[in-house]
Amino acid sequence: MTATATVLLCLLAAPAAAGRLIVIATAPVAGVTFAAGGALCNLVNRERARHGLRCLVESTGGSADNLDRLRRGEVDFALVQSDWQYLAVREGTGPDGTPFEDLRAIFSLHAQAVTVVANPQAGIERIEDLKGRRVNLGPVGSGIRKVGEALIGALGWRRGDFETLAELGVDAQVEALCNGRIDAFILPVSHPNGAVAAATGACGAVFVEVSGPAVERLIAEWPFYAPARIPARAYGGGAEAVPTYGTRATLVTTGSVPADVVYELVKAVLARLEELTAQHAALAGLDARQMIAAGNSAPFHEGALRYYRERGWK
Repeated sequence: MTATATVLLCLLAAPAAAGRLIVIATAPVAGVTFAAGGALCNLVNRERARHGLRCLVESTGGSADNLDRLRRGEVDFALVQSDWQYLAVREGTGPDGTPFEDLRAIFSLHAQAVTVVANPQAGIERIEDLKGRRVNLGPVGSGIRKVGEALIGALGWRRGDFETLAELGVDAQVEALCNGRIDAFILPVSHPNGAVAAATGACGAVFVEVSGPAVERLIAEWPFYAPARIPARAYGGGAEAVPTYGTRATLVTTGSVPADVVYELVKAVLARLEELTAQHAALAGLDARQMIAAGNSAPFHEGALRYYRERGWK
């Protein structure tokens, strides 16, 4: 066999992942999602000598921006909220409004938990105690407010069932809570979070469990929601986490990305899951089976399925 033929055979036998740069679209630099993308790349890059992948993160405007970049082929992977993944597959998110048929799921990461924070003097111990109170849902038209309105609707309540449904921004609501102008606020957020820490630190604000039949129905109706827990210990509280629900940050790609590339990324992350969970507080407690089950609406990429089947997870 000639030297040229030998080289050609070696190139044909090399995995598609070898020597490839992959880019993960994340979110603004200050957010948890950007840090989560960095944690994924750290694990991929640690095994670069084995699989040949080099991973970089890209700061973006968030889920909608990431889906657009993925459609245009500007990035290989993207972190998007699970509700955006659901919307993209079924209704489309691009300017033409067509479903993103080539979108493929890989796994989910941290939760954006629906967090109910109450003034300790308000006597709010259960989600049902919010009825008739002064509750902040956030500015009209905001994504934050829509989450609160969905919860209120699931509980069967209307605006008239509250003394006030305030429209304060994230920063203003902390001062209002601690000054007694509102009794509670509803905030979908990844933990730990600065605004929540400010409220617990300034006036000993407490978390309210968000669970029960209404929440179970909401999760059953909208599969982009999943059970979540607020790590109370992260705010200097007790050891018990507080049950709630929320969306998930999900890692997605397209069907055009080679299976070998996706397989090696999944293997690099899930084979060293303990190292991933140690890189950021928001990633603590992740479980591989839950990462596969929660928040994924798009079909799984064949490269991810290959790894899951090897482990007996699919």
